[in-house]
This record gives sequence, structure tokens and C-alpha cells, in this order.
Amino acid sequence: MAERMTTSQRMVLTVAVLGSFVAFLDGTVVNVALPAISRELGGGLSTQQWAVDAYLVTLGALILVAGAVSDAYGRVLVLRIGLIGFGIASVAVALAPDTTLLIVFRALQGAAGAFLVPSSLALITGTMDDPLRSRAIGIWTALTTSAMVVGPLVGGVIVDNFSWRWVFLINVLPIGVCLWLVGRMGVADVRAPGARVDWLGAALCTLGLGATVFALIEQPHAGWGAPWIWMPMAIGILLLAAFVWRQHVTHAPILPLDLFRSRNFSAGNIATLFVYAGLSLNGFVVAVYLQQGAGLSATLAGLASLPTTIVVIALSSRIGGLAGRLGPRLFMTVGPLIMAAGALLLLTVSDDFDYWWQVLPGMVLLGLGLAVTVAPLTSAILGSADHGRSGIASAVNNAVARVAGLLVIAALAAITGGALDLGGFHRAAIVTTVLLVIGAAVSFVGIRNALHRGGADAAIPATP
Repeated sequence: MAERMTTSQRMVLTVAVLGSFVAFLDGTVVNVALPAISRELGGGLSTQQWAVDAYLVTLGALILVAGAVSDAYGRVLVLRIGLIGFGIASVAVALAPDTTLLIVFRALQGAAGAFLVPSSLALITGTMDDPLRSRAIGIWTALTTSAMVVGPLVGGVIVDNFSWRWVFLINVLPIGVCLWLVGRMGVADVRAPGARVDWLGAALCTLGLGATVFALIEQPHAGWGAPWIWMPMAIGILLLAAFVWRQHVTHAPILPLDLFRSRNFSAGNIATLFVYAGLSLNGFVVAVYLQQGAGLSATLAGLASLPTTIVVIALSSRIGGLAGRLGPRLFMTVGPLIMAAGALLLLTVSDDFDYWWQVLPGMVLLGLGLAVTVAPLTSAILGSADHGRSGIASAVNNAVARVAGLLVIAALAAITGGALDLGGFHRAAIVTTVLLVIGAAVSFVGIRNALHRGGADAAIPATP
């Protein structure tokens, strides 16, 4: 008979899911609001890119350091700070009077969101043992992943019936509920003795990503010959290289490079980079083009993702069970290929637009491929590390996924040819297909089903 969670453990899981769900939802719910934001505040494709990437820069960079901060200052304390900060930043974004402040507040929102995910996972790993811990992480993964696919629908309904500003104000209620539950979990805060935070590494990573993304987004306006384009790109690359070097020499790395000694961890994260780049690109262009190109309302554009959501919810748990018996390699190979087929079907979209024949089949295949991929991918990543390091392993994988979205959205103008018209939409569909096929190839070549201690795929032991 399966072990049951205690009331306190169920509350911990609820807090972990709710806190992370809000952060992940906000990363995608904004997509369908972008045309409305542009109409009210001005700005074209560049402003839309920054509205997404300002959030992802700080989220992707700081999600790693947040794990160390949780260890040093206490998981419950950091979770509270993250929730309060996210709520305040959400209100600030909703009240932003111009695009500059909108982008600044989005960056602050991403920074606060970065502290929600690792501290939430750390609560699970710190209060449960296997098999409960594995089951709880599975539930957390399934529900937080659903935030990515349900976001456009929620955003569309709000934009059409209220205002794009309410897309951010809706965060306040779940954050308030989560804060209330945190005070009633009955979990004592724990601080790891001697834990240190690599603030220099965090600064190098954040500034490196920010400079690189700035160059990628603004390059179409001035070209690579402009000093204010190529210099930030060069500086960004140097800072990121310095970040990797820093992680190699510091005693308290926020990105433990020894994690990558595991074949499954390395291959799984490379596959994540390509798969989530494809998903992020697809989610952005579909949400925006269906409004600006096909003339749909925000609600209908959001509804376009509903079939994907339904398929993911219906199949994820079953696929997870099958992957547990058969291993992740087959699923991580086939899943992205199914998604690639769905992306290719979007090439049927034409000036004579028809959702049912041109978009729906692709959305169904994307949902099927996503359901086949996500649980096995998470299992492969977490299974490559001892349970003592499952938190940092998951944080690294989440960071890779956010950075993947960050970079592909930054390169959007280059991908679409500078305009998200029908031709640009088709080019994005082709690039999405290529990214997903590469993700499948990496999984096929790199992932192994059986992990044997002592070999290249041995689980990474927890540090003393």
C-alpha cells in the first residue's frame, strides 16, 4: 500500500506548486497580452521581445543562486521574500505608465520569481523521503508544466474582457493564499551551516545574459557594425565565460559543474535547451500572429493552446508511468519528433486562415509530444543525481529551460526576418521544427536508460 502524505506534507506540496505555478504562469501568460501592450504603450516587435526577455533574464540567471540563498538564509524565509517581491513587482508592472518602466518592473518580477522555484522544491525534498518525495516532485512537475500551456488561455480571456494590466494583477490573490499557507505549514526553517552565496557568480551570469540579449534584440535595428551592438555582445560572451570559470574555481558554485559528469544530466539539459527553445518560440509566435496576422481576439488566440493543455493533462501521468518502466530514452526521442511534426503542420497557415484545419492539428500534436517528453525528461534529470542534490539538479534544468526561451525570443527578429507576418510565422515554424528535431537527436544519442554506479552515468553523489 502506497504511503500517504501527512497533512503538513500535503500543505508543503500545495505551497510548492502554487508558488512555482505563479512564476511559470507569468512567463507565458504575457504572450497573448503583447499586442494589447503595444497598442496602449507603443513600441513594436522589439518592445514585445523585451517584455518577455526582461523577465527571463533575471529568472534564468538568478534561479541558480536562489538555491544557495535558500540554504544560507532558510527556505521558508526565502520563499516568503520571493512571494512578497513577486506580488509587489506584479502590481508595479500592471501600473507601468510606459514601456521603459514596464521592462524594468518585468526584470524585478523575474528576479523575485527566481526565488520561488528552488525554495519550493527544497521544501519538498527537505520534508519528504522516497517514495513520497518522488511522487510529490512528479506532481509538482506536472502542475507547474501545465502553467506553460494554460497561460495563453488565461491571458487571452483577461485581455479581452478586462485589460492587459489584469494579467499581472491576478497574481496577487494566489500569492496571498500561498503566504497564508506558508504560515500554517508547521515546517521549521533550516539553514545549512557554512552555506555561502556566490554573489559574484550571480552578477557575472545576470550581466552576461543581459548584455547578450540586448545585442540580439537590438541588432536588427542597427546591424552588427554598430559599436553599441557588437560591444555588448562581446562583453556578454566574456562575462558568461568568466561565470563558467568562476564556477570552476569557487568553493560555493551556484552551478556545480561536476553535475555534468553524468551523461544523462548533460544530454538531458542539452535536449532541454533545444526543446524548450522550440516551445518558447512556438508559444510566442502563435499567440502574437493569431492576433496581429490572423485577426483573432486575445481569447481565441489563447484558446488555440487549449487542445495542447488537454492532451498534456490527460496523458502526462500515464506516460510518466510507462517511462518509469521502459526508461526515458525512447520517450525523449519520440516526443520532440511528434512536436516537430506539429510545428511543420503550422506551415499550412495561409492568408485564407482556418483554425480548424491549419492550426488545430498542429496544436494536438504539440500537446501529444509535450506529454510524451516532459515527465521522462524530468525523471532523467533528477535520476542522474542523488536525492541530496535533486534540488540543484532541478534548478539547473529549470534555468536551462528559461535561458532557452530567453535566447530564442531575443533572436526572434533574425528568425522571422524582422516582421511577424505570414512569412515570418512560417520561418518561425521551420526553426521550431529544427530545434525540436535536434532535441530528439540529442536524446537518442546521449540518454541511457540504465544508470550504473561507477560509470559515466552514475548518479552524482551529494556533497558532504
